[in-house]
Amino acid sequence: MDSRASTVAELITARWGDHRPGLRCEDGTLTHHQVAAGAAARAALLTDLLPPAAEPHLGVLLDNTPEFPLWLGAAALAGAAVAGINPTRRGAELARDIVHTECRVLITERTHLPLIEGLDLPGVHLLLTDTAEYAELLTPYAGARPDPCRATPGDRLLLYFTSGSTGAPKAALCSQGRLAAAGRSLAEQFGLTRDDVHYVCMPMFHGNAVIADWAPALVTGATVALRRRFSASGFLPDVRRYGATYFTYVGRAIQYVLATAPRPDDRDTPLRLGFGTEAGAVDAAAFERRFGVRLVEGYGSSEGGAAITWSPGTPPGAVGRAAPGLAVLDRETGKECAAAVFDGAGRLLNGDEAIGELVNRGPSPFEGYWRNPRAEAERVRDGGYWTGDLFYRDTDGYLYFAGRTDDRLRVDGENLAAAMIETVLARYEGAEAVCVYAVPDPVTGDQVMATIAGSFDPRSFTAFLAAQPDLGTKMAPRFVRVVERMPVTATNKIRRAELRGEGVRCTDPVWWRPSREGTYRLLSLDTTGEPLPGGGEPGAQEHDALLGADGDVEGGQDDE
Repeated sequence: MDSRASTVAELITARWGDHRPGLRCEDGTLTHHQVAAGAAARAALLTDLLPPAAEPHLGVLLDNTPEFPLWLGAAALAGAAVAGINPTRRGAELARDIVHTECRVLITERTHLPLIEGLDLPGVHLLLTDTAEYAELLTPYAGARPDPCRATPGDRLLLYFTSGSTGAPKAALCSQGRLAAAGRSLAEQFGLTRDDVHYVCMPMFHGNAVIADWAPALVTGATVALRRRFSASGFLPDVRRYGATYFTYVGRAIQYVLATAPRPDDRDTPLRLGFGTEAGAVDAAAFERRFGVRLVEGYGSSEGGAAITWSPGTPPGAVGRAAPGLAVLDRETGKECAAAVFDGAGRLLNGDEAIGELVNRGPSPFEGYWRNPRAEAERVRDGGYWTGDLFYRDTDGYLYFAGRTDDRLRVDGENLAAAMIETVLARYEGAEAVCVYAVPDPVTGDQVMATIAGSFDPRSFTAFLAAQPDLGTKMAPRFVRVVERMPVTATNKIRRAELRGEGVRCTDPVWWRPSREGTYRLLSLDTTGEPLPGGGEPGAQEHDALLGADGDVEGGQDDE
């Protein structure tokens, strides 16, 4: 492990002369030396392409091909910064990402060319990596050697977009020093070495793949194996093919792997560790049972403003112990929330008092957003970094994730967190993926709605809810939407805002029940888009119950 390097450029240079396998993708392999040489050639080309007075920014619109890490290394050597461009965005939004980050060079491939055709991208130099012209352009720079002298720890290296639930994504900044330090910290935490093989199956335009997977490999000199795009069916074959020992994940990737057909040799792999977020305790346990691989759920805000580290002894369901400076605060009063109180079944009894926003009141590595002072002011205020994430803390100082601040529900005047309800519903036998969110209650507050991907039986689901000791009286969904596959982003995060916006007015089957004791029944819509239970005309009492005006109002919640 290179413990002396303070920049990514130094880490790239340190691999010069190392002829072990450094980068693998499909049938191709580059040695560490070839990776360093390739980065140096591209850095020299980039220096010639960037206008002298322009911001040294380049956009990378690529799948996980070898060109992506090569251009990351090139940017580090050239003192430039990479904006990871999300290929799932379209039209004006895609153009806005490129123009907003002031990219003067855009690296892409022919498969993505239709995305940018017709876009207004003034002054942007386009490079297509899978063309003969591109290879010819690089030829004069083939003899370049990596030189880290131009780089400093404070140099901007990444502009990666955070996918906010509302509004345009914000480009968070990450310096060479912070990325190198993050890679070193994770390598030390997990005991990663040069003998490991890092499987990068999450998209490299997202911070998870670069910060938590590529950077530790750069620090230790481990091999990086790339998957062009995540594939649940290709996960185990890739692990065996490359001899992967470590991988990262985000969103629902773990659920998709678990949904593949079990095989007798599922545990016969070199894989030993996965690190990521949002797998959930149920899926993490199922993954370890099936594959013999431990998943470590971590927490780190995309912007780097706060982090929680798992350690041995962390209670089930907790993310880790609060480090000095981390506190759970009430968003309105700014005061610290009460410690969580649990019953014998582990159910949180005082959610109203215990759930608040995680705030880092200590030193924060947050480096800001690109040309977005308003967004920065929302994050940094009152002497702290406000993460936008809900947590609660037990009496021993362990922190439990409760969702985004946008995921808070208010039912009958009681605050609930979507993540807590999802943890319970994920145990339902037919559920492959679960998302819980608020839909407006016509009287006041919200009602709980859940979308379940997989199979659903109204009677078994009703019985399942009744048997869950940690399901609070306000937590049971009033509405359940059943889908074949959960709608997700390119980083496998559920499109929660989209589901919330559609509510019950969607083309998928929606089940509802008018009271806690009842069984779920199928909901249909009339010609005006208004809900009708069971496909027939509701009676007055049923209609009032459906609209939340039955005096019971047991399904209320707080809309974002």
